[in-house]
Amino acid sequence: MGYQLELRHIRYFLAVAEELHFRKAAERLYISQPGLSRQIKEMEESLGFVLFERHNRKVELTKAGSYLKEALQLQLKTLENSIHHAKLIDSGIEGEIALAYVGSAMQAIIPKLLLDFEEKHSNIIFNLKEMDNQSQVEGLLSLDLDIGFVRVEKVPKGLSLYPVLNESFCLALPISHHLNTDNFKDMSQLKNESFILFDSKYSPSYYEKVMQIFDGYGFIPNVTHNTIHADSIYKLVENNFGVSIVPKSLRLSHMSGIKFIELNDVPQKTTLSAVWNIENKNPAIQHFITVVKGLN
Repeated sequence: MGYQLELRHIRYFLAVAEELHFRKAAERLYISQPGLSRQIKEMEESLGFVLFERHNRKVELTKAGSYLKEALQLQLKTLENSIHHAKLIDSGIEGEIALAYVGSAMQAIIPKLLLDFEEKHSNIIFNLKEMDNQSQVEGLLSLDLDIGFVRVEKVPKGLSLYPVLNESFCLALPISHHLNTDNFKDMSQLKNESFILFDSKYSPSYYEKVMQIFDGYGFIPNVTHNTIHADSIYKLVENNFGVSIVPKSLRLSHMSGIKFIELNDVPQKTTLSAVWNIENKNPAIQHFITVVKGLN
């Protein structure tokens, strides 16, 4: 094939593929619509296959176009990230890592990891962001994130999952609740309570594990509120909207109006894992993964 894809062709194609509208894509690229249409047509003719199905009111990707869109998005992101890291290195900075985490990870291991890492690599910048599990997985697949800390048991192909902390659950109760560590016997004492839980969208596998705790004591919980944020759970518990079950590490971030009871006798545990894209070319990632694996 004699046709050589240039960076501008990739940007033109991806703009149309993402907008599915030639006028909007042209505006995004700051070029004329006829010029963009001509470039895409020439690209299709040179490649030897059609990228878009053009209709009167809409544009659709062909199967070949859909495949090329996905492949080129990752390649373009890799190129942009590589150029960004090269600029950092040229300016004297060793690297940069985009790190995401679920809230409990900040309480459990993130500070220690950053301190351990800084001892060996003090000239690397971290961009930290708290995110739910699914958003992290999506960000890692698109290479918008370098590494994440999640509570999931499976990840899509292309991602590597490494467990770093296996911990028990605990009850979160309003400070005025009649149950405490002295009179608590088992979960059956809570069958008439309202529960505030992490939403199943937070992590289906995590949610299922919590449901198994209730199954073990023969009752279905009355779940009145779901959320993906621990702070929301704690605020609701503190104000007597119900009780909750959370990972043990989240005790460290509790509000003053909440008390905890560890569920040491239930068999279910929750695992916090590091996850990253095996195709990520960020030179700082392997250094960080080495420190992560050194935790165990």
